[in-house]
Order: sequence, then C-alpha cells, then structure tokens
Amino acid sequence: MLYIYMLGYDVDFGHMEAVSLISAPKYPEKQVGYIVTSCLLNENHDFLRLAINTVRNDIIGRNETFQCLALTMVGNIGGREFAESLAPDVQKLIISSSCRPLVRKKAALCLLRLYRKNPDVVNVDGWADRMAQLLDERDLGVLTSSMSLLVALVSNNHEAYWSCLPKCVKILERLARNQDVPQEYTYYGIPSPWLQVKTMRALQYFPTVEDPNTRRSLFEVLQRILMGTDVVKNVNKNNASHAVLFEALALVMHLDAEKEMMSQCIALLGKFIAVREPNIRYLGLENMTRMLMVTDVHDIIKRHQAQIITSLKDPDISDSIVPPLVFWRALDLLYGMCDVSNAKDIVEELLQYLSTADFAMREELSLKAAILAEKFAPDLSWYVDVILQLIDKAGDFVSDDIWFRVVQFVTNNEDLQPYAAAKAREYLDKPAIHETMVKVSAYLLGEYSHLLARRPGCSPKEIFSIIHEKLPTVSMSTVAILLSTYAKILMHTQPADPELQNQIWTIFNKYESCIEVEIQQRAVEYFALSRKGVALMDILAEMPKFPERQSSLIKKAEDVEVDTAEQSAIKLRAQQQQTSTALVVADQSSANGTSPVNQLGLVKVPSMSSSVDHNSTDPGMAQPNGTLTKVDPQPQPPSPSPSPDLLGDLLGPLAIEGPPVAGESEQNVVSGLEGVAAVDAAAIVPVTVQTNAVENLPCWMGSPRFLLDRAGFSDYMLWLYIPIGNIAERFHALCLKDSGVLYEDPYVQIGIKAEWRGHHGRLVLFLGNKNTSPLFSVQALILPPSHLKMELSLVPETIPPRAQVQCPLEVMNLRPSRDVAVLDFSYKFNTNMVNVKLRLPAVLNKFLQPITVSAEEFFPQWRSLSGPPLKLQEVVRGVRPMPLLEMANLFNSCHLIVCPGLDPNPNNLVASTTFYSESTRAMLCLTRIETDPADRTQLRMTVASGDPTLTFELKEFIKEQLVSIPTAPRPPAPAPAAPSNDPGAMLAGLL
Repeated sequence: MLYIYMLGYDVDFGHMEAVSLISAPKYPEKQVGYIVTSCLLNENHDFLRLAINTVRNDIIGRNETFQCLALTMVGNIGGREFAESLAPDVQKLIISSSCRPLVRKKAALCLLRLYRKNPDVVNVDGWADRMAQLLDERDLGVLTSSMSLLVALVSNNHEAYWSCLPKCVKILERLARNQDVPQEYTYYGIPSPWLQVKTMRALQYFPTVEDPNTRRSLFEVLQRILMGTDVVKNVNKNNASHAVLFEALALVMHLDAEKEMMSQCIALLGKFIAVREPNIRYLGLENMTRMLMVTDVHDIIKRHQAQIITSLKDPDISDSIVPPLVFWRALDLLYGMCDVSNAKDIVEELLQYLSTADFAMREELSLKAAILAEKFAPDLSWYVDVILQLIDKAGDFVSDDIWFRVVQFVTNNEDLQPYAAAKAREYLDKPAIHETMVKVSAYLLGEYSHLLARRPGCSPKEIFSIIHEKLPTVSMSTVAILLSTYAKILMHTQPADPELQNQIWTIFNKYESCIEVEIQQRAVEYFALSRKGVALMDILAEMPKFPERQSSLIKKAEDVEVDTAEQSAIKLRAQQQQTSTALVVADQSSANGTSPVNQLGLVKVPSMSSSVDHNSTDPGMAQPNGTLTKVDPQPQPPSPSPSPDLLGDLLGPLAIEGPPVAGESEQNVVSGLEGVAAVDAAAIVPVTVQTNAVENLPCWMGSPRFLLDRAGFSDYMLWLYIPIGNIAERFHALCLKDSGVLYEDPYVQIGIKAEWRGHHGRLVLFLGNKNTSPLFSVQALILPPSHLKMELSLVPETIPPRAQVQCPLEVMNLRPSRDVAVLDFSYKFNTNMVNVKLRLPAVLNKFLQPITVSAEEFFPQWRSLSGPPLKLQEVVRGVRPMPLLEMANLFNSCHLIVCPGLDPNPNNLVASTTFYSESTRAMLCLTRIETDPADRTQLRMTVASGDPTLTFELKEFIKEQLVSIPTAPRPPAPAPAAPSNDPGAMLAGLL
C-alpha cells in the first residue's frame, strides 16, 4: 500500500484495513497498522475516530512496546481530538515512576505535540509543580524531552513556571562540568549539546534571574562556555559547540551581563568573523549584529570594522538561488554600528563596493548608503556628493525619494545651492548618465543655474544646450521636468536672448500636440507664460523653502530597525511592541533584480513613487496621550505623476477593544492545521532529531536551532503558515497606537491605519501580498459587537503578487462597551486555505478625547456624582509595580489626561477625558487613583461619569491596563441589557 501511495495512486481502499490492524493483538500486525496509519491519515481523517479507544488502551496498558507505538503515532499525527481524549493519560505516563525512560521520553514529546495543537490540554495550576519535578530526572533522554516541553510551556506563560528556573541552572551546571553524563549523550566531547541549547532557550523566556546565588551560578556556567569554545577542524564538533555558544551569547544579552563579559563575547565573535569558513563567519556577523541591541558596546564593536568590511566583499558559496547571505549580515552590521565618527569611512566603502556588487545587492546598498549619509553627514556638501555618486553608479536602484530629499536640502540651504548646481553641471558633461541624474541635474540647474552664470561653460545658452542633448533619450516623466527647466532658463535670461528663446519656443510648439496630457499642458502653459517678458520673473520665481520635517527614508528605517536574528523571547516581544512595521506596497523594483526582504534591513523603497504611501504614520511619533502626530506629505519636486496621498481622506486614529477577559490567548486556525496556537515564532520548537554531519549545508543552516532542532517536513509545512510575531501583542500595541501591523505571516501582511472624530472613525486595512504568486479566494468579513456599527468596503477576491490593496472600514460607536470586533480573514495560497480571526483595535479608549479641567470645573462635577452607579470605587490588587510618572504616561496613552495639582496628595493621580458615543454624545469622565508608596501592587480607583454603563466599563478598562494578572470574568454591567445575539460578541467569547 505504501508503495502504491508513493506512486501517486489512491489507496482509500486500504485505510480501514490499516486502522483495523491497530486493534490486532500481535506486535507485527499492530506495528504495521500504526506505521501505515501514521503515513496515510491526517489528523482530520474520519477513520482516526475509530482508533481512539484502541490507542488509549495501548497507552494505559502495561505492554511498553505497544505504549511506544501508540505514543509515536499520536505524536506524529496530533490533532485536537487526540489532544482532548489522550492528554491526561499521556501526562500520567510522563510522571509515572514505574515506566521505563524510553516510554516517558516518548510521552513527553507526544504531550508537546498535543500542547501545540491545543494548549488547554495542560492545566497550568496542576502541572507547574510536576514540571519542576521532571527537571530532577537523572536520565538525560527524559530530561531532554521534558525540556522541549518546558520551552513550549514557558513561551506561553512563564509566570507559572518560576520554580523551574533554578533547576534549569542546575542542569546547565551539571552539563558544563560534565557530571554524571553518560557516554551515549556526549557528542564529540560535548555533554548533550541538545539539552544545553534547550535549557538556555527556556531561561530566555523568564524576564530576569533575581536570586543572587542562582544568577552567579548561571554566569559561571556561561563564562565556562565562552572560554571553552573555539574553532576546530572537525565540522560536526564545530556545529555542536557553536550551537551551544551562540545560545549562550543570546542568554548573556538577555540577562544584561556586565560590560566585561560583553567585551569578552564581542572579542570571541571577532575571531569568528575572521574565519574563512562562511558558515562560521555568517554566525559571527549575525550574533554581533544582535549585540548592537546592548548599550555601551558600540565602541568595542567598532574595533572590528575593517574585518566586517572585508566580509562585505568576500565571495559567498551559499546557495546560488539567493544573494550571498554573508553580505547581507555584514551590511546590516555596518548599518547598525554607523555613527558620526565612522560614517564617512563606511559610506565610502559602500560606494566603492557598489560598482562591483551584484544587481540583487545594489538597491539595498544604495538605500542604506543614502540613509547613513543623511543621518551622519558632517556637512551638506558631502551629502550631495554621496547622493550624486549613488545615482551615477546605481541609478536603476535609486528610488525617487532619495533625489527628492537632495532637492529639499538644496532648496532650504542657500549656501549649498551654487555647489549643488556646479556638481550637477559636472555630471551632465559625461557622455552617458542615468535618467535619474538627468532629473536631478535638470531640476537643480533650472532653479540655480543663474548662480553659475559667470563661470565658464555655464551661460544660459550652454546650460540649455547640454540639457537638451539628453531630451531624446529620456522618458516622458523626465520630459516634463525638462520643459519646466527650459521655462526657468528663459526666466533667468531677462532680457531674453532671441536665439535661445526661439529654440525653446520651438520645443514648446513641438510638444503642444503630445499625446501625453501632462506634457501637452506644460508645453502650452509655458509657451503662453514665456511671452510675458519681464513678468516671467515673478511667475516662475524660485521654489520656496520646504517645511522642516523628518525624512521619509529615515522614518522608514526607524520603523523596521529591529534585529531579526534569533532573540530572546522577552526582548523580541518588547521590540514588537515598540516597533512599527512598514506596510508592504506594490513591488515595482527594476528588472535587474530585487533585494530580499531582510528582516534587519530596511524596507525597500519602490522605484515608482506613485505606489508609495509617503504618509505612513510613524507610531514612534505618537504623543504621550496616544494621539497621532500629523505628518504632512513629503514635499516633492515637480513631477508629471506626483505620489498620491493614499490616506489623505482618513478621519483619524483607529482602535479596537481588547478581549472580554484579560489574558486570554489568541489562536490562528489554518486549514489542515486547525488549532495551532499563535505563539511567538521563537517558541515553536520542532521535534528533536539526531544531528548528523552537516558539512555541505548553506550558512543559514548553521544557526543553533537548525543544527540541534531540525524539524521534519510536516513541521516545516506548519512553519510556513505560522504568524510572524505575536498576534495578541500586535493587537494590544494597536490599542494604544493608530497605525501598524495587525497580522503577518510568510505570505500576507495586514496593516491598519485609522483616525477617529467623536464617535465616528475610519480605518483602512492594508492587505499586502508578500509573495511572488497571487493570493486567491481572499475574503474579509467584519463581525462587529452590538455597540459598534461597522461597514467594510468590497475586498477584491485576488491580490496580485507583491501588491497591496486598501479597504476602508467605517466605524460608529453606539454606546459604551468593551466588547471586541473580529476580522475573519481567509485566503488561498497554491492549494492551501488559510483562515485567521483577528481582533480589531477599535476599543473603548479610541472614543476618548483627553480634556484638561481646572479645579473650578472638577470639584463641582465630582461632588455632583455622589455615588453608585455614577461613581464607582474599587481597591485593585495585583497591580504592576510602576513609578507614578510611568502610570501617568500609561493614562495619557489611553487618552486620559492627568491633571496635576487637583489632588493635594503627591502619591495620587487625577485624570479626565471625554467619551463619545451616539447614546451619550460627549460625556465627561473623571478618575482618581490613590496609591500607597509602600506597596505599589495595590491602589484605590474611583471613576465617575454621568452614565452608569460608561462608569463601569471605563473602570474595568483602566483596571485591565493596570493589573498584570488575568482578571476574573467580568460581571454584568449595572445597566440591564437584553441578551445579545451579536455574532462578534459570540465569537469573542469563543476566542
């Protein structure tokens, strides 16, 4: 049957026979049944239900061979039904003292697979202590399997497993000293490297190590690992020792070790990047890039600048399908370590390498060189030189945003204008220049060529002649700029030169009948204007200065300047909350090649400005109270097709409410992989397999997780649809911001930008296809709660490759509530149907408008709201300890403005805001927080408003922001309401 199946024929006729063999009493028949069932059936197959009882009987039976067969099949197939039916029995096997280590080891891995399918199968309250007992196991096989399970558990809830932390440190001590480690678990002289890596990975999910003795012991182990690792000739030993070393480096960074140990780590990495072996050099560069996250080590990293530049230029023997990976890591590292002191050297090296770099690398090189030149330019003339060299050497890969920025600098700095015009004139002398150089030179000379009139070769007639030579070779978009330049040259030659005037008029006459409307209109208008003589001086005066604003390139860099090498889970989560991811736009890069989307690298700026959203709001520019700082459209020189403001018609910020119960978990359901928990990508631990020789692996396979945790093909397919980042944390971040990414997987990115005005709001969903193939059967349905009225525009059924569609969503708030709206989004990629259900950040605080009240306004209103249900008071315990200033900032980010001076007690806070809904209209809300300096974990909170439901909902909302533990199920609001049949509320309850 397996042979027939491998040939591609249908073997449905044998499924029942295979399942029936599982019930056979003899081992050969039962073994065949389990093997064939594991290979032919998936978790959703109906026949599996017939075998659940038989599998359970084998698991709880006393025949260890049958137990192993059953556990292996359950671990391979998984599935929700298996998880719900068999998880308790599997847990009993793990902690059973009568079972052999072989059975317990398989049981731990089986429970890990069931936990991934359904996290609810492991009860945190009852399992945490038993998990700690498992870490006392002496058998390293059982201990390794248990550690894999622990990594998955703490990735979802580390607080329940604090008792496991000191035991993990003891395991590391045992392995580092090679105490009681059997020979069969020693790999090339290294005691169980698999277990070492898993243990250090588990420690990275705990925020810190507070006990001084435990911390000291842990650093002693890490010091031993750092000192005892070196590069040797044996490839297998290198892979194992380096996997342990790089996980230790990640743990050192996570624990914020002393500067001396950090210096030792960087010195060790310096040796790695000097090795000729590309695998080792790649890993050294990758981990040194991660070190940039640590403060006070940049000067130490700069000592290795020469070697990093050498790595940038070294040939790479990695997979030829993709550009050299060592190059990307070296470029990312150079970009991250650049500052004022070394900017010139690094940018000059990038420019020098640009001429010989592969086409696939040039766009990223150009973009980063342009950003570094702007951020760290010692003077503006050097910046102009760098950008013009970029355009000259890699014009096809220089986006319009780069030369737009040069024009802005030159326009705003009068001292720079003669120099920029002279440099542009020099480049025009070259026999062949790129069209982008023609654009920037024509613009600069059109505006400022009169400043060069006394220089040889710079008379108006000569300037016109050299620019006009380029006219036959350029596209229509550049012709429009050249026509403007000719009009400017005429304006600067008053009184007019008849010969020059006739030449230009002839050109205008020629293009008056052009098929391009933009060109035709310019020609007609300029011809008419040029007949006005001296009055032309006022009509075509120099461009005014542009308003000062942040560069769009630097803003994009700040949006995505985040390390994507494997980080500790805690820092990864913090980074995701603080960083806004740039939205994917239509990919219009040149045909010569594109830069791969490098996660540390910058988001690629498309070369066609018409498809770029120059107004993407930078969440980092949000004000303390959470309102959006308005960013005007980037000013651009005259262009036939200016970049449209894609979000110009938005009303205001967006948001949506969190879950009804704080702390509830999000899940992403993928067709064929139902029930996969949407955990952080770093928490998905593949099934452990034996590591063999990996001499011929490309360098990206040298990472610790790949070397020691290579997954099977089914786990690889599972990874393809795992969300990037933590969905719940993205949602909570958007509750306090007005734009960002709501969801992302390897194929789709869903971004949101929104604005609010009173109780109305408008959101725009950006649905981006990140792949080179189209997405089909795209559907987006909004399931609103009863208090929100929501209307989504039509979503196209197909999203083209590397493109983005925008879907406006109108929102109106009817009454106060913390219920959440849900976006049901699905798409089809190849033959796989993917479906996710996402909470939309249209929450209570998005309908709040901060308002400052004086003492004369506050106290009469406060006294008029005398008691429940308009004024509610509660003592809140379990509050996250935070300084008063941090609490005030939290209130501001939730749109509650703190009013200083109203409460005489300096340990108290008073905040006010206005809530908008259709039922309440503008309703003033007042809040008082009384804290105890001796115990920051509890406080007394009083909330008052003119509506009882609003008072209750606002009190609960504020409590959810302050409390660090899951709150109890929410009691019903004081105002009675009829049972809701609202689909959004029902779905939120299920989630």
